[in-house]
Amino acid sequence: MNDKKTPTLLIKNARIVTPDGTLENVALVIKGSRIVSVVDKSHDAGTKIDDPSTSMREIDLRGATLLPGFVDLHIHGAVGVDVVSADAEGLSKVAKYLAGQGTTTWLPTFVPARDEEYESAIRAIDEVMTRQAEDANNSHQAAFGARVAGVHYEGPFVNREMRGALRSVYFKDYTDARDVDFMRKLRSSNAVHFTTIAPEIPNGIELTKELIRRGFIISIGHTRADVATLDEACAAGARHVTHLYNAMTGLHHRAPGVVGWALTKPEMTCEVIADLLHVDEFALQIALKCKGVERMVLVSDAVAPTGLGDGEYEFWDETIKVINGKTENERGGLAGSVITILDAVRVMLKLDVPLVDVARMAATNPARVLGIDAETGSIETGKRADLVAVDDAGNVRMTLVGGRVAFEV
Repeated sequence: MNDKKTPTLLIKNARIVTPDGTLENVALVIKGSRIVSVVDKSHDAGTKIDDPSTSMREIDLRGATLLPGFVDLHIHGAVGVDVVSADAEGLSKVAKYLAGQGTTTWLPTFVPARDEEYESAIRAIDEVMTRQAEDANNSHQAAFGARVAGVHYEGPFVNREMRGALRSVYFKDYTDARDVDFMRKLRSSNAVHFTTIAPEIPNGIELTKELIRRGFIISIGHTRADVATLDEACAAGARHVTHLYNAMTGLHHRAPGVVGWALTKPEMTCEVIADLLHVDEFALQIALKCKGVERMVLVSDAVAPTGLGDGEYEFWDETIKVINGKTENERGGLAGSVITILDAVRVMLKLDVPLVDVARMAATNPARVLGIDAETGSIETGKRADLVAVDDAGNVRMTLVGGRVAFEV
């Protein structure tokens, strides 16, 4: 019967951004969840899928640009949902919203919270990841939304003096391995476990080693560590920097700070919140000059009001205002952003960064940081078909997650 056939998508008349460059007027063939071929001329594509075991749908992009789906490794929430206090339905709501913004993979990010909040949030993520794994087998249905990759604990092992918008009342000290038992692991064997720490806290290097032993990816952030301590953390296995420039010591000619170290340490990838509020345009250019496109990652650091517009919102135990797209907490500081990776992509394009490089920073590089780049993050034969089509105005026309339509206009 036809419903047992493997669904095949033929995407025609596309401008496709690959790791090697941009291809004009080509076609992409997707069988099931995977990219099976890129065809140089759209009118030749039909010969590639003459297979009676498949059911085919054609999509004509009419010259729209097809990018790898965006990967957001630092996002606290959206559409009124804060991930550390969300249930599975709330997380699903965020996943669907993100798919409409071109994000196909995301890492729910916790601010420091009560242990019972962490435990409840992990249960909710487990439930959503289980649903999404089951959903992936229903190949004839629309996709569930952006795929949840795992969890990011931003803190609680960070520096109180560099807390930013984090709730310092829930910060923790580290004495021995038992002190990280609250950082519950997700059930999925493929789940990513990621955490931001400040290596200068007491026993911070031992903490780094213990979390790496437990399978965590370590990022350095909310820190005022000196260069010697930062080098120790890197030697212990830390390889990423959380929101470069923000909540860390800056560059000074007699004190290079975390920023100076991060910009010049070749082992480290650096994420940036490219909203032109957290980071100045010129500072973004400096980061690109120092790190090169291969070591830069775009993140949103989006919070619950994202997608809802200006107003006053209650989350993280306080009132957060959003005024002209800028967050402000009760102390007058920034409290995350209300952008998506799509907004960050638009900013980088306005700075004349080549489209191929922007795709690397929005998809390929974060997938590599998370260790999932064999599956997603670029448009290549054999990879999962996580894709976003955008028009000339930068608006999302279609998002595919695992070869199935998750958003379409």
